[in-house]
Amino acid sequence: MSLRVAVVGAGPAGIYASDLLIRNEEHDIHVDLFEQMPAPFGLIRYGVAPDHPRIKGIVKSLHNVLDKDKLRLIANVTVGRDVTIDDLRDYYDAVVLSTGAVRDRELLIPGGDKSIGAGEFVGFYDGNPRFERDWNLEAKEVAVVGVGNVALDVSRILAKTGDELAVTEIPDNVYESLKNNKAETVHMFGRRGPAQAKFTPKELRELDGSDTIQVLVDPEDIDYDELSEQVRRSDKSVDLNCQVLEQYAMREPDGSPHKIYIHFFEEPVEVLTEGDAIVGIRTERQELDGNGGIRGTGKFTDWPVQQVYHAVGYRSEPVEGVPFDLQRHVIPNDGGHVLVSADEGAGVEDKLYVTGWIKRGPIGLIGNTKSDAKETTDMLVADAAAGRLAAPSHTGADDIFDLLRERGVDYATWEGWYKLDEAERALGAADPNFPRERKKIVEWDEMLGHSRAGQ
Repeated sequence: MSLRVAVVGAGPAGIYASDLLIRNEEHDIHVDLFEQMPAPFGLIRYGVAPDHPRIKGIVKSLHNVLDKDKLRLIANVTVGRDVTIDDLRDYYDAVVLSTGAVRDRELLIPGGDKSIGAGEFVGFYDGNPRFERDWNLEAKEVAVVGVGNVALDVSRILAKTGDELAVTEIPDNVYESLKNNKAETVHMFGRRGPAQAKFTPKELRELDGSDTIQVLVDPEDIDYDELSEQVRRSDKSVDLNCQVLEQYAMREPDGSPHKIYIHFFEEPVEVLTEGDAIVGIRTERQELDGNGGIRGTGKFTDWPVQQVYHAVGYRSEPVEGVPFDLQRHVIPNDGGHVLVSADEGAGVEDKLYVTGWIKRGPIGLIGNTKSDAKETTDMLVADAAAGRLAAPSHTGADDIFDLLRERGVDYATWEGWYKLDEAERALGAADPNFPRERKKIVEWDEMLGHSRAGQ
């Protein structure tokens, strides 16, 4: 059996799904991987802090998949605008949606609309062309709401110096903002305790990796009830987190110019403002209730800060022509098939599948993404083998390119990525002050221009 499949979204979820499909030994499956950005790799390129060197290994793995003959990258194409879902149904045997989650959930407290979503800041410092080019970093005291890995990344970037980050792949506009960063104190707030924090141990330890930063925890925040102790005993990662946090709590403040305070059992209840200016954040002290939850104590604290970031989760955006659950911010699905609606018992959409964060929400790590992709692709292959996929009306391998050219879509290819990659590496090597492996190109048209070089 021969199949042509469109996968929408060239982040890890889409690439893992594509890899599983083209490696299928029972069927001859070819994949076209659509991506709205001019460059692939999704959140690995545009959602991870630039000072995470191990990410290079993940990029290399994803790069190896995209090098395979049965997989074609078709970038700078927005599904729902340049081509519709019905177009893809007409040109492919099946469609897998893996569009991820890049927008921030709201901070739903009074004054929360004045705070900045962590994803906006991540998009800035990762050089995403869809986000701001300049950033106001005048605040000396900053609050970060959330105790997950994104909150750690935001706090660490705020506390590092511009020159420390200049050796990474950040573009010039990001360096210019970061070198003028005034932040001296960063307060992270979590409403529950150390055993409930969503850090991974490696990221938590890396928070203290700079000579300019000291991480501190109030010893009174190191508190566990019986359920917390049970979690520590059963989960090695939680226990390692607690050990690191306990070490931070044993310190006395030193002369480091930047301090990161991790506060537990402090639930933000209001962002304090005077006019349009943020002047503080108010929290209510919480305590463990012994049943896995927390309860307020009625003790409130006002912390003087001039900026607030919230890292309370990402959310996905709808894809034009595809059902969407507005409550959960996911495409309704049964584990792989796209459902007609979020209603229980809804039927499935013809030839549509879903994987990654747009399927399950923004939770889990790379391992979850791989198993998620396998669940979805197994369903797709089983449907094809059972004859449940309607044949496309366009069967030529290059018919989709005729459609894009007819509509004037300036698409980019995998060969174009190699040219853009070469240009970014050349920029990094040529930097007179901070030569390094790569410097990102941030302007959309400039990225496309390099992809087009020599054509």
